[in-house]
Amino acid sequence: MDEIPGFQHAEKTILIVDEDLVNLAKMSRFLNGQYNILAAKTGAEGVILSEKYREKIHLLLAAFSMPQMTGMELAAKIDRQRPDIKVLLMSPFPDGMLILNEGWHFMPTPFIESQLRTLVTGLIAPASKHLRVAAPA
Repeated sequence: MDEIPGFQHAEKTILIVDEDLVNLAKMSRFLNGQYNILAAKTGAEGVILSEKYREKIHLLLAAFSMPQMTGMELAAKIDRQRPDIKVLLMSPFPDGMLILNEGWHFMPTPFIESQLRTLVTGLIAPASKHLRVAAPA
């Protein structure tokens, strides 16, 4: 694998996908250092990163609503490649989250750094099977 700028070689890896570059940078900054971060600005880029990255990706963190490929479409594609990946979708519109697939999780936006870190840590930890929704800000 080519060296990824800012890659920390931590124990666990997160793929973050968001077309909003400010949000993408913010989430990457919040989680970098504790986790390896793979970042993509479109669903298509996220799929390519997932295909090319040979090691385990522990969590897909993606925006629910994106232009060419929704977060759910992206999650479905990556879930087929990596059936053991955890999925966390984010949106300011929680009503649409009633249709999440089993095992996928939701976080309302906006959020603060501590909320994101707590939820991500809970999802990646082995005992996190039943964690479903983060408390709103």
